[in-house]
Amino acid sequence: MNYLPPTKRISNSKLIILVAIFLSVLCNYAFFKNVITVYPVNPDNIPFLVSLTLLVNSVFVIILSLACHGFLTKPLLIIVLIISSITAYFMDNFNLVIDEVMIQNILETNFHESVDLISIKLVVYFLILGVAPSIFVYKIPIQIDILKIKIISSLKLFCMALILAILCMLPLGSSYATFFREHKPLRYYSNPAYWIYSTAKYVKESLKPTVTTLEKIGLDAKIPASDIDRELIIFVLGETARADRFSLNGYSRQTNPFLEKIDLVSFTNFWSCGTSTSVSVPCIFAKIDSGNYSSQQAKNSENLLDVLSLSGVNVFWIDNNSDSKGVAIRSNYEDYTTNANNPVCDIECRDEGMLANLQKKINSVKKGDIFIVLHQMGSHGPAYYKRYPSAFRKFIPTCESNQLQSCNDDEISNAYDNTILYTDYFLSKTIEILKQNDGIFETAMFYVSDHGESLGERGVYLHGMPNMIAPDAQKHVPAIMWFGANFDDVDVDRLKAQRDRKLNHENVFHTLLGMMEVETGIYDPTLDILHVPESAQLPSR
Repeated sequence: MNYLPPTKRISNSKLIILVAIFLSVLCNYAFFKNVITVYPVNPDNIPFLVSLTLLVNSVFVIILSLACHGFLTKPLLIIVLIISSITAYFMDNFNLVIDEVMIQNILETNFHESVDLISIKLVVYFLILGVAPSIFVYKIPIQIDILKIKIISSLKLFCMALILAILCMLPLGSSYATFFREHKPLRYYSNPAYWIYSTAKYVKESLKPTVTTLEKIGLDAKIPASDIDRELIIFVLGETARADRFSLNGYSRQTNPFLEKIDLVSFTNFWSCGTSTSVSVPCIFAKIDSGNYSSQQAKNSENLLDVLSLSGVNVFWIDNNSDSKGVAIRSNYEDYTTNANNPVCDIECRDEGMLANLQKKINSVKKGDIFIVLHQMGSHGPAYYKRYPSAFRKFIPTCESNQLQSCNDDEISNAYDNTILYTDYFLSKTIEILKQNDGIFETAMFYVSDHGESLGERGVYLHGMPNMIAPDAQKHVPAIMWFGANFDDVDVDRLKAQRDRKLNHENVFHTLLGMMEVETGIYDPTLDILHVPESAQLPSR
């Protein structure tokens, strides 16, 4: 059934304007909420706020008019409405920004992680802001014009919107100069403008010619003949853990009751190179300066695991997370996210299940050093309450929902702190296994989280914000080292004295090469946490 009689068909331009107004008014709560925090509603700011509202609408019209022509108009408008409704949910409720990194995260998220993000509120947003207007767009009749008229109409709409945008800015030039120069992050919340821009940027990067030849690194890597002792190093790759929630680092709650009884080093000033798994994990294992890091570079080059394997080290990646993000594609990889391999599963498979067959795996390697990566599910949100067994529900009451905005701050913190408590237990059990092998190997554990997490501070939740505007909670991560009784050439007391020195993910590559005693020209001792001279300036974030 049509909403308008055939004699009163709506023009293509009017439909675009209607959709643009709908998006401006109903899908940009997060944008205007953030704008108002910078430009409070008062007589001095009202002219600018009104002008900005008109400008936003004009920009949306310009974007839509460039793409929506003829038979493409309705399908494209429906796609924009559907995606914008989902975007609005995450921006309104978690204060997230949908940039190209977040788009990469979305595309790489597996089904298990996606289920945690689904909620009744998300469905409501989808139906009201996405499906309902899409039905209207689908059913409303549009004027059928010849090609020449369509082109003129589109050009006229584009020019009118552009003129209106210019007229909005001209009288308030100084205000807009400040807005664009000093408050750039506000534009990240523009829906759908920013996610469309980010999608285009992501597609552009994805369409770059694929490098068919993988860049080789560390071709000279070797274990020196003088190294007759075997190394057994376990690198625990944490997930979504915050440094300030570890009692080892001064947190008021005892979230590390097991590790506090063990002689180890907890670095208090460690920073991630990204705010999402898809960025941080490849970065940790890449031989790329963090300041110049790009995911494309990481994909086109070998990584730490390749160098270790080339030197003769037996490398294993055991995963209870989504996957290795391409890092372990050429290594021994085992998936522990299902009970096919993981014997410790209830509502989901637990991190400690990765330890069940670990000693058997170690025993099976009769020759050479061993390097094992344990990739945790850790504290992955928003369903923190799922990330630990019931025995670790120490801090109560907890948020028992994936809709964090429906819980108060204490409930969210309690659930999150319980995930850290479980990680503490998991790390202590990992160290126990290493201690059992002290008689045969030089053993050590190195734990680092991939990124942190926002827990509602200033209305921000989860992670994945662009680095330049991300709060410290998403970048300041825990890092812990433990060394076995036979691990040589390390001054633990000196490390403890330097535990507050600023470090980051860039240090991991060189530190692990040093721990495995691999000789190669790409090893930089000034970036090795264990052997860096006291006077050296370590990288800072």
